[in-house]
This record gives sequence, structure tokens and C-alpha cells, in this order.
Amino acid sequence: MSAVTIVWFRHDLRLDDNPAFLEATRRGSVLPVFIWAPEEEAPWEPGSASRWWLHQSLKSLSEKLQKAGCPLVIRRGPTLKALQQVAREVHATDVVWNRRYEPAVVKRDTVIKKTLSEDGLHAESFGGSLLYEPSHIATKQGNPYQVFTPFWRALLARDEPAEPTTAPRKIKPVSTTAKSLTLKSLNLLPQPDWSEVMTKSWNPGEAGAKKLLKSFLSQGINSYDDGRNRPDQQGTSSLSPHLHFGEISPRRVWHAVREAVGGKPAKNIVGSPEVYLRELGWREFANHLLYHFPHTPDEPLRKDYKRFPWVDDPVGLRAWQKGRTGFPIVDAGMQQLWATGWMHNRVRMIVASFLVKDLRISWLEGARWFWDTLVDADLAANTLGWQWAAGCGADAAPYFRIFNPTSQQQKFDPNEKYIDRWVVRDDTYPEPIVDHAEARKQALSALKQVTGK
Repeated sequence: MSAVTIVWFRHDLRLDDNPAFLEATRRGSVLPVFIWAPEEEAPWEPGSASRWWLHQSLKSLSEKLQKAGCPLVIRRGPTLKALQQVAREVHATDVVWNRRYEPAVVKRDTVIKKTLSEDGLHAESFGGSLLYEPSHIATKQGNPYQVFTPFWRALLARDEPAEPTTAPRKIKPVSTTAKSLTLKSLNLLPQPDWSEVMTKSWNPGEAGAKKLLKSFLSQGINSYDDGRNRPDQQGTSSLSPHLHFGEISPRRVWHAVREAVGGKPAKNIVGSPEVYLRELGWREFANHLLYHFPHTPDEPLRKDYKRFPWVDDPVGLRAWQKGRTGFPIVDAGMQQLWATGWMHNRVRMIVASFLVKDLRISWLEGARWFWDTLVDADLAANTLGWQWAAGCGADAAPYFRIFNPTSQQQKFDPNEKYIDRWVVRDDTYPEPIVDHAEARKQALSALKQVTGK
């Protein structure tokens, strides 16, 4: 008897190299389902920019499935009840999905899998979001890694990630009709609509992801080591939001890079292509940490930093958020973020250092702002990045490493092309809100309350 399988889409909004979807097509008829239940991910439910991207990505996926004769069914949560209801409507035998690793989602999915199994359904999850499962890489003592370099060595020592699979050519839809909400009814788009620049800047969806990857491999991969540090140039792949929403798989990207350099094993790749693969490794490392240390989105991994004397400064925080600090490289980054939902990674480090060290405002304030404004807001990467900047996480930069925004500007935007694109320095542009040299002294003094030195 042929199975009737519900494919529960989440952060895997693609048909190419989608393990759960491919398995469903092999079993029999397929019903693609997306369930909107942001409250189940609290306190880190999707932010405004993420919701905008999700709307566009779901639209792209829905159109693709519609052309394949297998329409996407959209429902609202609670997720478990929605899945149970859809399963009854179409007489489903199986429910499959690709795993996620955020703490709240892991807890929810565990309950869902157990309950669906008790209902008599075959509930199964697959690894489609990472190169390797977070539990499959460990130290010789069986512990999780907390430093990237040995983690990266351990990853490279494994067999290459599995080759990506192509989208199935034939998809058999279910014979029973299931009602669907409209995408518009989820109200994912901002009101009033502030997304004009984002709309011009991005092409969410599987096709957009593949186009970006192709362009990067032909134009940017061999200069990535230098280009990734220059916000005034197009030196990065800009694939982060596509990877976050699963519009392209990390395996597809990994093997595409290998193919671009002649099919070498990853451990033998050098230069800029190796640096880019290492960035995929950082993505793996971030999820490894989130999986093994689920408290870190809200608490520092290094417990001694709980006593760090952060400053309550609403005025400084607002100036930072709005790009009105008087430091052009900081303000350019924050303006780019506000307009496009994205910020160059080098500038992310500069603005993060400014918040937690020049202003001594808690990294959690920065993490929350990025979470709401980034189209690639990813809980694992966001947590790792902000704790790195604050010196309180795994493999963190020492707190006494304090970026000088002026020298960073001179080094990485020497002709001020990036700044001129995003900042208007007229008579209304503010003077610097802090004296960097004095702020640095105060930050180092505050550090003594953590180190005792």
C-alpha cells in the first residue's frame, strides 16, 4: 500500500537536496505543509525582517510546488494540532521533516514526534540543514568543542559531506483535498511597508540562491580572503539568508566550491576557497554550540561574565540602532542594516564592538536588535557572533580586544565609498557620542570586575 506522506516544511524551503521531501516522494503521495506558529519559538520568534523574507520565500516555494501539481498547504498553529488535523483530512500514514536545532524548537519537535507516533503515524526527521549533525562531532573525551580551530580540524578529518541530491522529477500529490490559508493571511509583511530597498536588494527563493552561488563561484571565490573584509566591494557570497531559510543546502554549496577548484578534497583546498569553506565550518560550529549549550541565546557561555557591569543607556542604544553615533563606519553599517536587512560581516564586528565596549551596553541588546532587523537572523550565528564580540562565549575574542572604529574605517573603507553610500554627513550629522580612548579605558576597567585583575 502506498504511503500518504505529509512533508512539514520549515527552514528547508527548497526541493533540491531536501532529504525529507525526497523521501516522501519515494514513499508515495505527498502533501507539502507549512505551519505558522511563531509563539512556539519564544522568546526568539522570527523578527520583522525575517518575516518579510519568509513571505517571499514561501511565495517562491508555493509557486514551484503548484507548477509540479503538488500545492503547498498553509495552516496556523498550534503545530501539533495542525499536523494532526491535516493528517486526518488526507488519511496520512507518514509525517516527515528536516531537523532544526534551536532549543525551543528541539523541545517542541520532540513532543510532536512522540505524539504523532502514538497516533499511529510514521514520524521521521532528517538532517537537511547542516553538513553534519551537531552530535556527530566531539572531542576525544566525547565532549562538545568550544574552540573553532580544533572543531574545524575534526570536521575536515571526517568523510566529505554526502553529495547533494537533485529535486525529484516526479511528485505524486495526495488524492484528497486539504484546505489552505492564503499566504497573505499570515500577515508576514510589514505594515506600513518599509521593505522597498530590501525588495530591490534581494531575490528570496531557491532560484535566487542558485543564481547568487553561481555568480560568486565565477567572480568572487578566488578573491574571497581579501574581499570579505571590504564593505566597499562585493566580496562576499551574500548566501546567508538563503542558507538560513534552507533555499539552498550547505552540502550544495560545499560541493560546488570543491567542484570550482577541480574536485579536490576539502582538506587539500587552500587560499580563498578554503577560507570560504571555513565560513561554512563556522556555521556548523555555531549550531554545534547552540545544540550543546541551549542556554546561550540568553546567557553568556562563560559564567563569570554574568557579573560584568553593563551600562543601562537607552539614549546610547537608540543612537546606535539608528546609525547616529557620530562614527561614520558604525553609522553606515547600521543604516545599511535598516535599509536592506543585512550588514557586511566586517562591519558587524565593528558595530558590535562599539556597542559592547565603547558604550558598554549588553550584547543581548545587540542580539535582539539584529534578530529583528536581519534577513539572515539565525539564532546560532547571532548568539555566537554577539558572544564573540562581548568576549563571553566560545572561542571569543578577548574583551580587551577593542576595535577602534576610526582605524577600522581607514583600513577597510579607505576611500569611504561604503560610508558615502549609507551616511549623509551634512550639518545635521552628530558629533561622536563617546570619546573612544576614554571609553576604551572604562571598558578595560570594567573587565577587572570579571577577571579580578
